[in-house]
Amino acid sequence: MHVVIMGCGRVGSSLATELELLGHTVSIIDQSREAFRRLGPDFKGRTISGIGFDRDTLLEAGIETADAFAAVSNGDNSNILAARVARETYGVANVVARIYDPGRAEIYQRLGIPTVATVLWATDQIMRRLVPEGSRSEWRDATGTIDLAEVHPHSQWLGIPISDIESATAARVAFLTRLAEGLVPNEHTVLQEGDLLHMIIETSRVSEVEVILANPPKERS
Repeated sequence: MHVVIMGCGRVGSSLATELELLGHTVSIIDQSREAFRRLGPDFKGRTISGIGFDRDTLLEAGIETADAFAAVSNGDNSNILAARVARETYGVANVVARIYDPGRAEIYQRLGIPTVATVLWATDQIMRRLVPEGSRSEWRDATGTIDLAEVHPHSQWLGIPISDIESATAARVAFLTRLAEGLVPNEHTVLQEGDLLHMIIETSRVSEVEVILANPPKERS
């Protein structure tokens, strides 16, 4: 597919390189020609010097035939504006914008503009390593009602069938990470030491599920 990227910083240049290695065609836009040096001598895509939400610049980058557009410059306003132009004017199916302001990212996400909230993502990744207990959101739907969360249950849940965990929490176990590999549980799967538990939970119930799993399982009557 053809991908247009706005912003040739560390993220944009890495995206361009990875996409090209996967066999896709890439056009990358930046206001500074010096930024294209990050792409290295082997980059075969198109480099366009200009403003990423300018229509002439986008047309030069091949936006009319693009299958995807990523706005990853260092400006929230520019990224959102460019993402909206790509989606609403040129009908690009897959559009994403990087946003630094967490509050603004949530607003645009609810408006249907996929965003990556840089600050929230970085904070979450650090928190996972500093405080592994509780849960960490891995994904939230655009309406903000469903979370995919990595949950860390009390040690006494080890050896308990996944079906019992679902019954106790009224939440769905989407998958486990076991020995660094994904595993979709079935009726015979039990929680083992070292497993990472990934659960689909209503956002309003995340704290409730955390409390249930932070304590030992209740004995069956």
